Amino acid sequence: MSGPTQQYDWGSISGDEPPERTTRSERLPVPAHISSDIGLLILRVVIGGVFAAHGAQKVFGLLGGLGPAGTADALAGLGFTAFATPLAWVLGVGQLVLGALLVLGLLTPFAAAGLLATKIVAIALSLGPAGQPAVPLFAADGPNSLELHVLLAGGVAALVFAGAGRIALDAGRTYQRRPLPWALLALVVGVAVALLVVFVLRR
Repeated sequence: MSGPTQQYDWGSISGDEPPERTTRSERLPVPAHISSDIGLLILRVVIGGVFAAHGAQKVFGLLGGLGPAGTADALAGLGFTAFATPLAWVLGVGQLVLGALLVLGLLTPFAAAGLLATKIVAIALSLGPAGQPAVPLFAADGPNSLELHVLLAGGVAALVFAGAGRIALDAGRTYQRRPLPWALLALVVGVAVALLVVFVLRR
């Protein structure tokens, strides 16, 4: 005669069978919800598209942009007198290429970290000597507001850690399956580049 059936307490649910155990090898390496993949795709296309458009303005003078010469003059006015022209090209091409990579979902954490570096520099240049914004805080209060820089920086920072999702050319790559170490590495490089631009090249 068999003994009483063993019960398992699962909090608010009890049953006769133990909960299924998921082994480490069975765990999905990337988020398994199509809703999160769609959300990341939307974020990538919007954020990457905005950066790519800014890059096109700087490189080709499209969409009412300044072009390379006008961008160099603007950078010189911000204190980058010695490196204005090369920085104008690096900034324009960087935003164009890295923005396109975000849209495609290719090398996402590194592309996002590179774009984050540009926004860190923009935010640093938007602060006055006392750390107060030297530009309008909100977009409704005037052009070149701090709000836009913060929103774009937050968007690319999120992509550094979240990755591209599965609707991307990055699907299945090592840095997508183990995102945190790669995200931290990309973040350190991006911040280092921003500090180099602000404290070394601004002269």
